[in-house]
Formats: sequence, structure tokens, C-alpha cells
Amino acid sequence: MVVVSQPALDHFSPIKTCKPTASYFSGIPVVDLSNPDASSLIVKACEEFGFFKVVNHGVPMEFMTSLESQAINFFNLPQSEKDRAGPPDPFGYGSKRIGPNGDVGWIEYLLLNTNPDVVSEKSLFIFRENPQIFRSAVENYVSAVKKMAFEIVELMADGLGIEERNVMSKLLRDEKSDSCFRMNHYPPCPELQALSGRNLIGFGEHTDPQIISVLRSNNTSGLQICLRDGAWVSVPSDHTSFFINVGDSLQVMTNGRFRSLKHRVVADPMKSRVSMIFFGGPPLSEKIAPLPCLVVEGEESLYKEFTWWEYKKSAYQSRLADNRLGLFEK
Repeated sequence: MVVVSQPALDHFSPIKTCKPTASYFSGIPVVDLSNPDASSLIVKACEEFGFFKVVNHGVPMEFMTSLESQAINFFNLPQSEKDRAGPPDPFGYGSKRIGPNGDVGWIEYLLLNTNPDVVSEKSLFIFRENPQIFRSAVENYVSAVKKMAFEIVELMADGLGIEERNVMSKLLRDEKSDSCFRMNHYPPCPELQALSGRNLIGFGEHTDPQIISVLRSNNTSGLQICLRDGAWVSVPSDHTSFFINVGDSLQVMTNGRFRSLKHRVVADPMKSRVSMIFFGGPPLSEKIAPLPCLVVEGEESLYKEFTWWEYKKSAYQSRLADNRLGLFEK
């Protein structure tokens, strides 16, 4: 367990808290990928929540546990060692600061590029302790999760009645796909809980700008999602399954039929949380606009066309809780 001293708390004074939410939400849609109705269940979940849990996903459990243990080994290194893999540029090791705009959280993280041809200098520091083991754990995990993500967006296309079922998966499969992979560590913080009696924000509320995000965490809860009525609810943890978020780009591609999910993470006073997220993004030059086959006759396109690079740049210049898509609505 990580124990934080009082001087450390002073250092984190800008970190935000929030009121404790109600108990765990039991209504999270669950999609069994082996179910013949998976495509329609995915569409329903994306329309109603922008979020669902996936079971029977085909990603070997040993890939998940092996990578989790490598991540924990890294996060347990002395701070001076971890700092050699940072600051993020955007890849590498980061701590407390989320993005360039003053957002802070009770978090440390590693951000990696999923394109094997792009090797960041920072990743050489990340992998140097046991390069073969850690790097191959990342590669095994990411390649299995990508395969699942391709299948999920193809099932989405089926459920939406799109003839070209690879219309979204081809963007993620593209060798220039701008996807990335992030490992987050939220240390426990008993003192801050005692100081405030509120929940400590590990990662503030936001939507993900990409097409979809695929999340897996250890058995510590902390993920909260915002329902359509504005209520925040806690997602029960499940270290054997994956959670899928609709991203802003997918909201645009479906002309608002799917809604990107506002979510956040609260830290636990006693247990550390480790999560691993694959963010599936299109190539930087890809134009993002509602798919013509999803714009009903007589219906307007709700969004201006933009490239993924334009949106990504705009999103990362904003603060976490901003309505990032607002600038691109017609």
C-alpha cells in the first residue's frame, strides 16, 4: 500500500473532490460477444448509455494479469526512476497533471503509441528494467484488445444496418491509425478521504475524443459514469471483462445517434486502482463526418466535417470537462 505523508497532501492541494455517489449501478448493459444478437444489443447500449460491458471477449486472462503485474512493477519503482520516463511528450510517464490545461488528478500513468513502428524515447526508459517481458506483455495485450475492438465496431455496423461493415474498423486497422494505449495507476489516499469526507477525484469528468475506448481494470472500483439525466453512478468493478465507451468521433459518425459517455474516476482511500485503456483513433488526416447512410432523408447533418487531427488538437487544448464537440456542431 502507498501511504501518503502530510507534506505530500500539501503538494496536492489543487486536486478536486466530489460528493459520494449512490451505490453501484446495476443497469450497465452486458454484451456477450458470442450471442447471435450481439450487434443489436451493442447498438441499443450505445444509444441508451454510450457504454457497455463485454463478456466472452476472447482476450486471454493471462494477457490481462501479466500486463497488470508489469504495470504495478513499474509504478512501484522509486519516483526518480519513473521520472526518467517522463514528462510525457505526449508518450511516456506522467503524474498528477492531466493534459496541458491545469487539470490535475490523483493519478500517475504511462501513455504508449500502439504503432509498433513509432518508438518513443520515453518508452525505452519504461521498458528498460525487463524490456522483453514488459514490452511483450504490452504487445500481446494490445494486439488481442485491438482484435476485439475491430469485432465490436463491425458488430456496431451490422446493428446499424450499414452495408460496408468495415466502415469503422478499417480506420482502426489502418497502419496510420492514431490509436494509443494508457495504463493508469490511482494510489490509495487514506489522509485525503479523512480530510474532506468526500470522494477524491482521480481523473476528472470528460468524454473520450476517439472512436471507441476499451477499458479493463483490476478489482478496485472507482469508475463513475454520467447517465442521461445527469446523475453520476458507480460502475461495479469486474477484472475479467472489458468496458466499452463511445467516443466523440463515433458520436459524430452516427450523427448523434450514439452519444459519447461522460465519465470520471474517484480514488479509493485504501486500495490502489490500475486500469488499462486502448483508445481506437482514426488516421490523423481522416475526415470525420456523419456517415451518409446514417443521415435519414430530410435530416440535417448535426456536425461540420473536420479531420481527426483538427479535432484532436482542439480537444487537447480544452479542459477536461469542456463540451469539446460544441465547437464542431452546426
